[in-house]
Amino acid sequence: MLRHIAKRFAKTLAKTLASGFLVLTMSLPASAFETRARAAWVYDLTTDTVLMNKEAQTPLPPASMSKLMTLNMLFEALRDGRVTLDTRFSVSTRAKNMGGSTMFLNETDRPTVEELIQGIIVLSGNDACVVVAEGLAGTEDNFARLMNDRAKVLGLENSTFANASGWPNPGQRMSVEDLGKLAIRFITDFPEYYGYFGQHEFPYDNRAPQNRFNRNPLLKLGIGADGLKTGHTQEAGYGLVGSATQGTRRVVFVISGLATEAERAQESERIVNWAFRQFAEKSVAEKGHEFARADVWMGDQTEVGLVAAEDISVLLPGSQLEKLAGEVVYTGPFEAPITQGDTLAELVIPREDLPEARIPLVADRSIARGGLAPRLRTAFMVLKDKLEGQTGLAVAE
Repeated sequence: MLRHIAKRFAKTLAKTLASGFLVLTMSLPASAFETRARAAWVYDLTTDTVLMNKEAQTPLPPASMSKLMTLNMLFEALRDGRVTLDTRFSVSTRAKNMGGSTMFLNETDRPTVEELIQGIIVLSGNDACVVVAEGLAGTEDNFARLMNDRAKVLGLENSTFANASGWPNPGQRMSVEDLGKLAIRFITDFPEYYGYFGQHEFPYDNRAPQNRFNRNPLLKLGIGADGLKTGHTQEAGYGLVGSATQGTRRVVFVISGLATEAERAQESERIVNWAFRQFAEKSVAEKGHEFARADVWMGDQTEVGLVAAEDISVLLPGSQLEKLAGEVVYTGPFEAPITQGDTLAELVIPREDLPEARIPLVADRSIARGGLAPRLRTAFMVLKDKLEGQTGLAVAE
């Protein structure tokens, strides 16, 4: 079995894809963007493409951005039916005495789950996080253990939790990539609650009129931003988990370790503009398009088409839009039987300063195992190849 690279297809692909492309002016390669953040992760959700990875797997103090994990636990409780948006939680003295950002809750309050969600997202209430932790797990320590257990299941490999609020603690660490994974989870798994992240203000009982506004600086800029959470402590610096949509694309990003609130706002806007302006999603082929044909052994047919399983589009840097090429890569010939839709090959498209796009190609038809004649033909071809390899002489068919 040989690994085949259909290089002849690269020219065809380049010719096919270049037609009709919109050329972006002043295009820069992805590496040209330098962020001031200590760590950053930028991801195009629509095309499953990581656009930037700067210390993205390093566990760092997450500050209030780790409140996303508390919200995840609460959203899961809502989904499982353990609570509803109207469920009321009690407020302990410990919750009331939490410092930092607050809803100004007291022991006589019985906030609903919906009020607590808004209090955590919009007001970044540390007291609200403790109320949720105690309401779901009895104590915040128990809740932190549940958070750690759940993080392992969700694949948050660089996160540990000691509390529900992000209050400074050596055991409270998250990577920006893990924070991005949580953001994606909210968008894809909890769309019914995602709208809260774009809420501009929440004047809970009008207790703190000056503290009713969402701290996310992107929400008011009209650039498609709709979430998710800011964070700041002296140890962590200023950070933000953000997401925005423009056209058919959605970008999720996380930055951490900025020096000032103003720098966080500026860097967040720069990243959103860069992600949408320097990259474009382009159609490659429609479902069923045949990219190549491959030989088949032992079958009632001698060839199989390698086709797109779905409509194919890729995200490309603007500088690459007019010089796109690709290869079909597979190990063959294929031995029958083959079932229509079996993944047999990959379409590999190199991208400047981005990981190459690898798109599966499937069999365009089913091919049954042949009778005596196909088996004899295959045996002859194997023997022919072997003899030619040993002698260097061509064997007549």
